[in-house]
Amino acid sequence: MLKDASEQGAAAAGPVVAVDAGSIPASDRFGWWSDMVGHEVMPVSIRSAHSGRFQGRVEVVDLPYGQVSTFSNSPMTAHRSSLQIRRQDPEEYFLILVRGSSIRLEQARGVVCLGVGDMGLFSTSHPLACEFHDRDQPVRVTLLRLHRAVLPLRGGGVDRLLAESLPAGTGSAALLGPYLAGLPDAARACAPAELARLGAIGVDLATSFLATRLGAEDALPVETRQTVLLARINAFIDHRLADPELRPAAIAAHHHISVRALHLLFRGEPEPVAASIRRRRLEHCHADLANPALRHRTIGETATRWGFRHPADFSRAFRASTEPARARSGRVRWMRRMLARPAKARSGRHR
Repeated sequence: MLKDASEQGAAAAGPVVAVDAGSIPASDRFGWWSDMVGHEVMPVSIRSAHSGRFQGRVEVVDLPYGQVSTFSNSPMTAHRSSLQIRRQDPEEYFLILVRGSSIRLEQARGVVCLGVGDMGLFSTSHPLACEFHDRDQPVRVTLLRLHRAVLPLRGGGVDRLLAESLPAGTGSAALLGPYLAGLPDAARACAPAELARLGAIGVDLATSFLATRLGAEDALPVETRQTVLLARINAFIDHRLADPELRPAAIAAHHHISVRALHLLFRGEPEPVAASIRRRRLEHCHADLANPALRHRTIGETATRWGFRHPADFSRAFRASTEPARARSGRVRWMRRMLARPAKARSGRHR
């Protein structure tokens, strides 16, 4: 549906397809949106007090084992009936992240009101009622599509979580929310192999999240648990980059694993854990040094801000790095010249 709409204003950027309903004639817009939701999510009956002036935009990222869709649209209600299920049931679950306007979700005898930042789950296999409470506020939600067959949780246990508020601030959920919100932008810069890896991480995060809620963590494959642990470690590293004590031993201790286990976890990554920390710190330093608003900071201040103990440590790491794309910026070229000068000559501040 979205790809067919490319002639009517859809824009594709690699794996991301986006379309704005504003490109559809006003008289056809609401009907077109209803058909699009039926194709991209599931067949439902929708109503809206704004049908005559309906606005909507959707971005879809197709992944090897799922799909992430971000919807921004006028308020509406949606219902899925038993008849619609009998006609077509893809047997899928959707994790929903609410990003604007509150939602009332009713399914499988569960009823929940989700506010901004909350997460919930619904299924294509049960009747559904969905209503957006803030009738004058635009709707904004992100959906992660998960086919039942890819979830290693059997026996219908996942259905116990339908129409339930799922805590979004701890464990896997604390990683899953930012993952869903940031995926479209990240996907635009991804090569196919990297996008496949991102997609697998999303499925593993979601699976771990649901398993934890069900008390079924032991049912998860070892690979899923390792992927989730690695995602948590990477998030921890990003959060603690400014700490000069951020070392493999500290990371391992925080996550209750041995240093050897940490290094084994990173064996399948592009670089060892220490090299990963050093690269991320350099990337932040490069970004700050290329930022005109931060020109008042010396190289030493910038290096210290991102966890380098001494400017000399940063100098060695910078010279050893091979990032020609970043080195093309004028600020970084200036930094190279400064690092090449004797220490005494660069003791003053750069203006």
